Amino acid sequence: MEQLAVAAIVTVAFFFTLSFSGVESGSNFTGDSSIGRGPAVKGLCPDLIQRFDYPCSEHKVQTKDGYVLGLHRVSSVARMLREQRGPPVLLLHGLFMAGDAWFLGSMNQSLGYILADHGFDVWVGSVRGTRWSHGHVSLSEKDKEFWDWSWEELALYDLAAMLHYVNSVSNAEVFIVGHSQQGTIISLAAFTEPDIVKMVAGAALLCPITYLEHVSAPLVLRLVSMHLDQVVLALGIHQLNFKSDILAEILDSVCDGHVDCTDLLTSITGPNCCLNMSQVDFFLEYEPHPSSAKNLNHLFQMIRKGTFARYDYGRSKNIRRYGQFKPPNFDLSQIPKSLPMWMGYGANDDLADLTDFQHTLRELESQPELLYLENYGHIDFLMGVTANRDVYDDMIEFFRSLLGKSSS
Repeated sequence: MEQLAVAAIVTVAFFFTLSFSGVESGSNFTGDSSIGRGPAVKGLCPDLIQRFDYPCSEHKVQTKDGYVLGLHRVSSVARMLREQRGPPVLLLHGLFMAGDAWFLGSMNQSLGYILADHGFDVWVGSVRGTRWSHGHVSLSEKDKEFWDWSWEELALYDLAAMLHYVNSVSNAEVFIVGHSQQGTIISLAAFTEPDIVKMVAGAALLCPITYLEHVSAPLVLRLVSMHLDQVVLALGIHQLNFKSDILAEILDSVCDGHVDCTDLLTSITGPNCCLNMSQVDFFLEYEPHPSSAKNLNHLFQMIRKGTFARYDYGRSKNIRRYGQFKPPNFDLSQIPKSLPMWMGYGANDDLADLTDFQHTLRELESQPELLYLENYGHIDFLMGVTANRDVYDDMIEFFRSLLGKSSS
């Protein structure tokens, strides 16, 4: 049984390491969250953003349930010299990633730098459990209670705390940019809450996801059918840390001449048209970040049940927690019709499936502006070498149109 579980976890390790934004695993069996490979961590600003001399400052935000999050503020040199800050925009990363995901390419290709150069006041969010947001007022990462959360808490606590802080500092409503299975899921769930959405000026969502019923990636479906998430929880594993020594060594060994990890990426996300695969090594210096086994379980519940709902604890605990047998759905029709939204999606995305995306659109009261790219896959929207002109120019035009409306 233990050998089967380890084999399954290693399989998931491949999945998460190479998916860039899909699901990640790799548990750290000791509970130690030390990074098994990659650079020594100093901070997101000195490690990455300031390599191109962009002004960057780190801020700490505390959630209602006691987690301490790292929030980073980035500007362009030219804007700082004029002592002017544009409208605030909060960047929300994908699953098993962190705020560094927006800065892994060149200045001309990474959205974080591009938005700063266009005059936006860029705030970079990293959710609990990642290396930039690993604090808590009373718990240690070695405590199983530290990892007792899923994307539901990320939406209702982490995003709420980030927005409140940015809103207070900038004294302005905030634009949101989210990507993939975490950045867009938590955004859309949070937007159903009036106290959260009132702080949002508009949202741009890349590969937006609420429903996962029609995920077509073969490896993902195989892992779901194996009930890998439930095996991990049954083994008492709470933290999924891919950078643990044992998994880093296994991955290095398998990808070094045994498995074509580039082809594996396609089996997880679908084909990507526009990646520079030489960036993968640099990507793996920073990714993947830890997350919780409960978070993985919640996502796999969505695939099995075809719902966009709170975490399912089982009938008896659901009764105690929710007052009903099934967990309540997040009702997308509760997102205000007045909230401006822009969504970019591609035909070759096996994670953000077109059928599920249409399901999302049907439930919204509003009609978001849409950018459809037939040749784009899941990762192209984040790291495609042509995403600056294919995607980001249109997104920035959307934000600027909203600024024009607010000033008129």
